[in-house]
Amino acid sequence: MGIFRRPRDTSATAPPAVGEFWEWWGQARPTIESSLAAGPGEQEPGEPPGEGLSADTIEELSRRVHKIHPGLQWEIGGADDRTPSLTLTGGGDPELRGLAERWVRAAPKGSGDWSFHPARQADPEMLAQDLVLGDHEFDLEYVRLGMRADAGRAKVHITAYHPDFLFVPEEQQRQVASHVLDWALGEDDVARWIGEVTIAMEAPIDALPPAMLGSVVEQVAEPFGEPAWLTGEGRTPRGHPARVGARFPLHRQDYPLCDLHVAIAVPYRHDNPDRLPVEPSAGALHSFEKKLSKLGDRAVLAVRETGDGLRVFHLYADPDSGVVGELDQLAASWSEGKAKVSSTNDPGWKALAPYRP
Repeated sequence: MGIFRRPRDTSATAPPAVGEFWEWWGQARPTIESSLAAGPGEQEPGEPPGEGLSADTIEELSRRVHKIHPGLQWEIGGADDRTPSLTLTGGGDPELRGLAERWVRAAPKGSGDWSFHPARQADPEMLAQDLVLGDHEFDLEYVRLGMRADAGRAKVHITAYHPDFLFVPEEQQRQVASHVLDWALGEDDVARWIGEVTIAMEAPIDALPPAMLGSVVEQVAEPFGEPAWLTGEGRTPRGHPARVGARFPLHRQDYPLCDLHVAIAVPYRHDNPDRLPVEPSAGALHSFEKKLSKLGDRAVLAVRETGDGLRVFHLYADPDSGVVGELDQLAASWSEGKAKVSSTNDPGWKALAPYRP
């Protein structure tokens, strides 16, 4: 059983460049709207984001976004009867999801008809279009997906096929699959529910059009409408029994501001010969956990580890919400010994990797 010992770190994660971006946007928006209105219309798949903008505007918009983080990408969409939108995305990188969320929540009021998104949105209409990548044009109506539900991991594994995959390199094959999945589900749901993605040179048996993916995902997700816990047993470094519980499934996208990993180590006095808790400590630990479960979207309890007279609760918290101070107070109220709280910035939720199925 691994007990985390980390230095205290509760710093905010939104850089000053977020505020600078929105200040610039307020000045640049009229020019951007004029450029889009005079442009060729709705951006075609595969064209640069913001088609219709001047080269100077594209360069400046990119510079402003990359100042927030060099790994972020931007896309402008919407034309004709569709409201204009600006999307900032980390391209599925969980470490950038919280940063994109902070960017969108900092958007000023009074931005006209614009909508802003921290991840690519589902757009089923695009699945009937052509996707241009390099010098190749893919008719997406020929895409077929093999879909294998994995209830044990709460994932749908995908085998993607297009007849033109025979003629293009692997990078373009995977780009087609990525675009199709994002347009079918939206980037966040892809991260939540899609598992392995493989490329096929022949249509998989029982393959379906991408428009059916949403229905398959709904069937996989339906049993997990309420939080559940996976439990397991092991050994502590001293050789005693250990018990582990992990919330499942737990999605980074459902708690986008929770970049901070917090570990609360709580000692208990009453245990059995295996050094596992018994009453009254067992009841006290249960009451403590109930309080941890009532923090809303400011913090989420992810894992609990128990053994050798110690229970460690692992949470992910929003460092800007003030919840860490509440956790300090809760730990200080523990009456069976000195509870310790430690934290570290972990926007990718890497500490949870050992507990995922």
